[in-house]
Amino acid sequence: MRPVARDIGSAVREVCLSFPEAQEIRSHGSPSYKVRGKTFAAYVVNHHGDGRVALWLNAPQGAQAFHTRDEPKHFFVPPYVGLRGWLGVNLDKGLSWKRIAALVRTAYEKVAPAHLTATIGDTIGIAPPARRLAASEIDPTQAPTAKRLLAQLRAICGALPAVSEGVQFGHPVWRAGKRVFASAYARDGAIKFAFWVGVGRQGLLAMEARYRLPVYTAHLGWIELDVSRGFARAEVRALAEDSYRHFALKRMLAALPPRRP
Repeated sequence: MRPVARDIGSAVREVCLSFPEAQEIRSHGSPSYKVRGKTFAAYVVNHHGDGRVALWLNAPQGAQAFHTRDEPKHFFVPPYVGLRGWLGVNLDKGLSWKRIAALVRTAYEKVAPAHLTATIGDTIGIAPPARRLAASEIDPTQAPTAKRLLAQLRAICGALPAVSEGVQFGHPVWRAGKRVFASAYARDGAIKFAFWVGVGRQGLLAMEARYRLPVYTAHLGWIELDVSRGFARAEVRALAEDSYRHFALKRMLAALPPRRP
């Protein structure tokens, strides 16, 4: 049996964990690498639909401006942490893995205690990953099953009055007028649909394993449904219509057909 070709994520893990006491944790759905509680690197794929396969590195002062100015193909300013000088590194644009390993080492040395950096020795030598990520690995919504599920949600939402489809944070959303009432995204290896249900109803739905409270919008009364475990059209339609009714204007509600049994 042939061994599985190493991909970019595996190469990142090998480099980041080569340093003393480095640990991998999951943060906001992405692998992050820490030493003594301080983060020095994060592996981020398709953040908010940007299409990048990247490392975000805790870079020393001045490194971000230097690299992004001289080599914009390979380097960028990442969101959020870019304001603190972090450096974004594109991992699938031809930058050598010798340089990537050296950049990770610099990020590690920025936050690690001196007695740990003194024990590093030579930077790890690593061969380039043998396998590029497929389009559906970068953006899981491009997989055939995900496209089929999105098409069904699109048909349900599009049948409601004055609905428009757009993109928010890199994910498809549907609006009643100007207000989002439904969204779809990939998270934790599954396709999720999200709707407003109200805080009072969240707990009842979340008792079933297919439902979870979304990370950022739970406090506003939203719920997410894992449709990778099965798509029930009537269930999704009812959730979409209830959420739509919460956000729609009176004239839009007047154009709705009677509730279906």
